[in-house]
Amino acid sequence: MQHVPVLLDEALKYLNVQPGGVYVDATLGLAGHSSAIAKRLGAKGRLICFDRDPEAMEAAKARLEEVRAEIGSEMPELVFEPRAFSEASSLIEPGSLDGLLADFGVSSLQLDEAHRGFSFRSEGPLDMRMDTRSGETAEQVVNQEDENELADLIYEFGEERRSRRIARAIVRARPITTTAELARVISAAAPSMKGDKIHPATRTFQALRIRVNDELGEIRTLLKSAPSLLKPGGRLVLISFHSLEDRLVKDAFREAGRDKIFEVLTKKPVVAGEQEEMRNPRSRSAKLRAARKI
Repeated sequence: MQHVPVLLDEALKYLNVQPGGVYVDATLGLAGHSSAIAKRLGAKGRLICFDRDPEAMEAAKARLEEVRAEIGSEMPELVFEPRAFSEASSLIEPGSLDGLLADFGVSSLQLDEAHRGFSFRSEGPLDMRMDTRSGETAEQVVNQEDENELADLIYEFGEERRSRRIARAIVRARPITTTAELARVISAAAPSMKGDKIHPATRTFQALRIRVNDELGEIRTLLKSAPSLLKPGGRLVLISFHSLEDRLVKDAFREAGRDKIFEVLTKKPVVAGEQEEMRNPRSRSAKLRAARKI
């Protein structure tokens, strides 16, 4: 599985990984960031890895075994937590972390595998669950929500101005069972306008994904618990991919800075450079913010 971690150098810089430290990768994904952190931690270090996606967790473990083969006895202790990062506060000792990293983007595994149902670029079931073991699917939301509720979630979580028109078309086309079918319904109801750079279904798919996985609720919980988990001087590094996520992080950092809980290290969000954008187009929307616990 080809995987390019977003803003890797910048994340490592702000995380300030120290040999022997204790760090959390709250969004393990395919272990791109974790692999780099592990190489800097050393044998006395500890890396705690969260991911609620069982497929991603297994792929990441295989990748980290490759790192173990590469660095041998210098491999840090690894702790795998196959669950949502919102549960971190109940599993990690307060004041024990030197750093916590979270990359809120959808992983390459989730986007590129049609059977996961995250992307409209290939035919697949309307699933979109990060944790495939439980919870409501996107198909259930699309086919069971009433028109007004559907329009509201598309507007709120997708920031889609044509949400009413899209919701009406979805309700009329029910039942909808595949990603391609949903994308066709949306494109017919709200076709691309002049100057649009994204597919007409992009915002609706984002909204459904956020709803199915309670992504904003997860982030709020992490932002609330992170200060108590970090040691004084510990770093919090967060990478967002759309304005809803970034707004939550920016507002939380501003408040924590005002209350002298954090020193904000990034006055403006750090974004990918031109070369990274060329190598990895998904990095174009990434924004990194970092803070140090006072």
